[in-house]
Amino acid sequence: MTLVRTFEGKNPRITMPKGAIDTQMHMYLRDFPAQEGGPPVPEGTPGPDEYRRLMKWIGIERVVITQGNAHQRDNGNLIACLREMGSVAKGVAVVTRETPLDELQELVEAGVVGARIMDLPGGAVDLTHLEEVDSIAQELGWSVAVQFDGSNILDHEQKLAAIKSRWIFDHHGKFFSGVTPDSDQISALKRLIEKGNCWFKFAGCYESSRSGAPDFEDIAAVARVIAEHAPERIIWGTNWPHNNAKTTEEYLDDADLLDTVLSWLPSDEARKKALVTNPEELFGFDPV
Repeated sequence: MTLVRTFEGKNPRITMPKGAIDTQMHMYLRDFPAQEGGPPVPEGTPGPDEYRRLMKWIGIERVVITQGNAHQRDNGNLIACLREMGSVAKGVAVVTRETPLDELQELVEAGVVGARIMDLPGGAVDLTHLEEVDSIAQELGWSVAVQFDGSNILDHEQKLAAIKSRWIFDHHGKFFSGVTPDSDQISALKRLIEKGNCWFKFAGCYESSRSGAPDFEDIAAVARVIAEHAPERIIWGTNWPHNNAKTTEEYLDDADLLDTVLSWLPSDEARKKALVTNPEELFGFDPV
């Protein structure tokens, strides 16, 4: 095994509030192989046992498990992981209008509360399916996580503004071409948030940062502005198990990453909103 994940070390400097929710991560079980069209299952098949160690280390109490690209439109692994994790977990699945009603019912019973759009290489359902996924989410009371190259948000703003469900602009927007707080793309993001049904997720900053570790200052600059603009619309996730990392040397320290990203929120009150209150509202967790 060329990749060794870390599950212990120095504690984060920032203390997580009671009931903290990780709204972006993936986990895997060995009985569920990768599906055609997606990447392989991550090395070591990081699953519930490993994730519980991470929770204990950095102070996570609840979690939203997102269907990984490795399993494409087969939600079997997600359902099994939700059952393994129990009441602390909810899920985000991959569905289309071809998803059978009995599968949708099984997803609901397992704790799924959202659907995923990923219009990037390896994604299972792209933006051409947005309207139908939005319709399913409306019927089930779900949210929709939307991920694409945010550099193109102006091209998609009209269709995003038409989303009727609660939805999440995923992974810091993934502005691969680079933006600043004054960019037209960020003005569009603010307009979408101001409609009242759009959330912005702090997760996976390293996937689109052009300035890079340890500070990810390009991502930080936009994150700070959006957090100030709409603190009630920010959520956070670890993006564990950091599938872009292929070697131990590339693997980020989760405590350091948490401290970096949560420092972009201006106060303890803002962090409590992003880590507890906002995701409780969005995903239907019981209030702590």
